[in-house]
Amino acid sequence: METRTQFKTVALVGRYNTPAVREPLLALASCIVKRGFDVVFEAETAVMINSTDYPAVTPSEIGERADVAVVLGGDGTMLGIGRQLAPYKTPLIGINHGRLGFITDIPISEMQSLVLPMLEGSFEREERSLLEARIVREGVSICEAVALNDVVVNRSGFSGMIELRVKVDGRFMYNQRSDGLIVATPTGSTAYALSSQGPILHPQLKGFVLVPIAPHALSNRPIVLPEDSHCSIQIVSGRDVNVNFDMQSFTALQLNDTIEVQRSRYTVPFLHPVGYSYFATLRNKMHWHEHPSHEDDPT
Repeated sequence: METRTQFKTVALVGRYNTPAVREPLLALASCIVKRGFDVVFEAETAVMINSTDYPAVTPSEIGERADVAVVLGGDGTMLGIGRQLAPYKTPLIGINHGRLGFITDIPISEMQSLVLPMLEGSFEREERSLLEARIVREGVSICEAVALNDVVVNRSGFSGMIELRVKVDGRFMYNQRSDGLIVATPTGSTAYALSSQGPILHPQLKGFVLVPIAPHALSNRPIVLPEDSHCSIQIVSGRDVNVNFDMQSFTALQLNDTIEVQRSRYTVPFLHPVGYSYFATLRNKMHWHEHPSHEDDPT
């Protein structure tokens, strides 16, 4: 736990195209200002909620000006702002206004009671890793992106299986016939990778996992790679092949294109309330409701 006051300017970010965040965001902003902090709003959030009472700034300006960003939305909102703020090392606090909330862990009903002490210095901090990826065509990089959850190579809904040639650190792993392949961070291991029978990786692990999507050979199993691995995925056969970076899609892949993926040099700092438990999050979100024995700590 960190217990020192270190924040002065707080950025507020709301879930895109969700007018219902207006009232809680403005209420939170008012409370934060009363505690002596400066408040800025992410520019699109300010437009969406029609707020002119606070400075409206771009994500890059948040990175340059703000000491912390409080995000009211779902996990997708956190993913989007997290990717943009990663180069600035801006810490994120997530308030859940979505459905699952694996990384927006503060209930909106407890927003003020939990966020204000965190801004005053009582929080637990962790660093989440990112992936960086690029698409290489005939030796030339044609697209570069980062992902906090995953990089997904898959077929469209109307085409057949695709064949992918996978190498790790320049060494051939396999040719895989499947619906696609997920490369996921520990954060992303509880997203699409989990629904494809991948393992849950604790957020403090530095590696990443490859998870086949409906492989033709059932022997193609998920594999966890070390943090310094370099993975290349070449399109051998198939049509209408897409690649998504945290669901941001690039759809113009061609045969022999290669998607190169490795761990990013950037991390995203997440701040949690004191007493935060990743395992409690898993229990709540995945309905692990077995009762503890008398010897176990129920928290």
